Amino acid sequence: MADHQGTDDFTTMVRQHQSMVFSIAYHLVHDRALAEEIAQDVFVQFYKALPSLRSEEHAVSWLRRVAVHRAIDQTRRRGARPEVPLEEVAEPATRPAEDDLMLSRRLRDLVASLPEKTRSVVVLRYQEDMGPEEISTTLEMPVATVKSHLQRGLAMLREKLTRALREARA
Repeated sequence: MADHQGTDDFTTMVRQHQSMVFSIAYHLVHDRALAEEIAQDVFVQFYKALPSLRSEEHAVSWLRRVAVHRAIDQTRRRGARPEVPLEEVAEPATRPAEDDLMLSRRLRDLVASLPEKTRSVVVLRYQEDMGPEEISTTLEMPVATVKSHLQRGLAMLREKLTRALREARA
């Protein structure tokens, strides 16, 4: 991309990837206005970094990495979504619809209760459909660490959901 420095390239990249950047930010901060602000900040930084990006693949990887880091930074700054131990997350009053589990507020709350790094890995894997190697590159962590965060996060989510479903049936 270093040899494509025009505003047309920037505009095209924004159009192609703005929903991805917003989605990553939103799923990490759970606040639409803040996610929009983060996305705008990411693209301002992207414009400045555009001359140094070697290819479209490099640019997409850069966008993902910066979106995750900016969202985590905002979460830390706000302190509005502190990590909550899974044991302290309230159980649902009714059984969630099984066909709509991924969209349920309960599951979003459970994912939001995961530790920051684990939550980032889970969101990139299951919301953005990225593989472990791609997540490793994006978050600049070893693939084994990505896989460990995935296993730990899924085990935590599975345990909590199993308990909630058992209690709902009782």
